[in-house]
Amino acid sequence: MTVERSLPEFGADERATLTGFLDFQRATLAVKCEGLSDAQLRHPAVPPSSLSLLGLVRHMAEIEANWFRPLLSGTKMGAIWGPGMDFEAAFREGDTATFAEAFAVWQAECEHSRQLTAEAPSLDTAGERGGEQYTLRWVLTHMIEEYARHNGHADLLRERIDGATGQ
Repeated sequence: MTVERSLPEFGADERATLTGFLDFQRATLAVKCEGLSDAQLRHPAVPPSSLSLLGLVRHMAEIEANWFRPLLSGTKMGAIWGPGMDFEAAFREGDTATFAEAFAVWQAECEHSRQLTAEAPSLDTAGERGGEQYTLRWVLTHMIEEYARHNGHADLLRERIDGATGQ
């Protein structure tokens, strides 16, 4: 897998800027996983933490699904990797989870999020998630923050696995 990353064009409108920075953050997570085996991707950060690169990819698939789908299509929230609302299951992948499966699910959720975002009439489009109202603008900004925070974790995880550093 070769991942292309690019920042949004300077001077782009607000929607293009927000979606561009979100796609840059999505691509950054993929870059941090590039070239590693499933065993390396499952390697935990620092015991007793179960945080791993594979867990982050699975977690972000759930984050994508549970922000964009409820807000823009009215889908009920739920965990992908565990029963009910067990979102921590994404980090408990055991020895059977594969990057190929996690990456495919995550990419499908990202693409679905892009589609829902593109179909929304404006950034002021609002929807309900967990009993609260949010605008698309707020969710895009939150998702950039969510990825940026977890990409910081991914930086440290990747450096611990093979010494690779960088953006």
